[in-house]
Amino acid sequence: MNFPLYIAKRYIFSNSKNNAINIINRIASMGIIVGAMALFVVLSVFSGLKVFSLSFTNAIDPDLKISSTLGKSFLVSPQQENQIKHIEGVASYTKIIEERVLFTFNGKQEVTYLKGVDANFTKVNAIQQKLFNGQWFKPDTYQVVVGYGIAQKFSMGLLDFNNLLEVMAPKPGKGAIENPQDAFNTTDLLPVGIYAISEDLDSKYVFADLGLAQELLQYQTNQISGMEFKTKIGADESAITTKLQTIFNRKIRVKNRAQLNESLYKMLNTENIAVYLIFTLVIIVALFNLIGALIMMILDKKGNLKTLFNLGTEIKDLRKIFLLQGTLLSVFGGIIGLVLGILIVLLQEHFQLIMITPTLAYPVVFTLENVLLVMGTIVILGFIASLIASSRVSKKLLD
Repeated sequence: MNFPLYIAKRYIFSNSKNNAINIINRIASMGIIVGAMALFVVLSVFSGLKVFSLSFTNAIDPDLKISSTLGKSFLVSPQQENQIKHIEGVASYTKIIEERVLFTFNGKQEVTYLKGVDANFTKVNAIQQKLFNGQWFKPDTYQVVVGYGIAQKFSMGLLDFNNLLEVMAPKPGKGAIENPQDAFNTTDLLPVGIYAISEDLDSKYVFADLGLAQELLQYQTNQISGMEFKTKIGADESAITTKLQTIFNRKIRVKNRAQLNESLYKMLNTENIAVYLIFTLVIIVALFNLIGALIMMILDKKGNLKTLFNLGTEIKDLRKIFLLQGTLLSVFGGIIGLVLGILIVLLQEHFQLIMITPTLAYPVVFTLENVLLVMGTIVILGFIASLIASSRVSKKLLD
């Protein structure tokens, strides 16, 4: 005779008066609750830190960027530009020139990038929102926008006509240099704005007009070092990349935002995996309590199990009782821990309870991905722990 599973379960767990087992069950449940809550909160905090870290590069990096595979620069024809305008998914694009040059100001020197951009640059990048002081430069002028780090190094002010920023770029050509003064193109620049993004980026670029950069580097009017693109929401980047490669006869390389910051993304993803594994170990330790509680319950109910076995209940059905009990305990503990974790994250996200600085709240981001990841981890590990514990029910134990 085979008893239904739920009748067997009720028979075993009804009228349990073993306080030690009840206490261990509660400890196991609390461990799962705290582990699930901690894992979700930490993942949400790390998601917030990831968004916060990438916000600096997102202000200056485009959705897509192309550069030449054959050298520092390439030519773009009006026909190619017309084809680019008709690519589906491209919202806007800008032509750029990037070159490392020497800047001097009041006897101080700094080697960094001069980035020449056209009038569409502010439509592709949100750089204007990062202006710390001053304004964006006007087209077809010798005005520039410098980073906060460069302005600090040079002790530089804005619109100082008595002290201009001097830029020196090597002249293209071959052969030995006889006169060092003839080896460089030199131009005086007028800083009109200062941008502030991050410590590294604030010392990386000096933004100038595209025509000024072409003149300084002796480029042709249609010669550039790259193009940056802003794509529409939901655009297919791979399709856009394929069309761009076709337009330029596969002589360019195309990178998206993640590829432009490949090392940063790798670092963040590696740290995310490390944090997840560390707190998963915390949950695994908590689940040892669950295994112990189920094994003690099996031993405590050995007589009941023997009775059911003698009545015809199979060993696999008896194991299912404890497998189900342990899995349900894990699931309910995980749900309670998730609810508490979600509450903490939402409170921090909306009310900014914990602050890093007086003006900056500790960043957290609530995502459904983290909810599913935590719940999936709890269910899988809880099932494995219950399976290990329930395997103790054997014919040898009941003999």
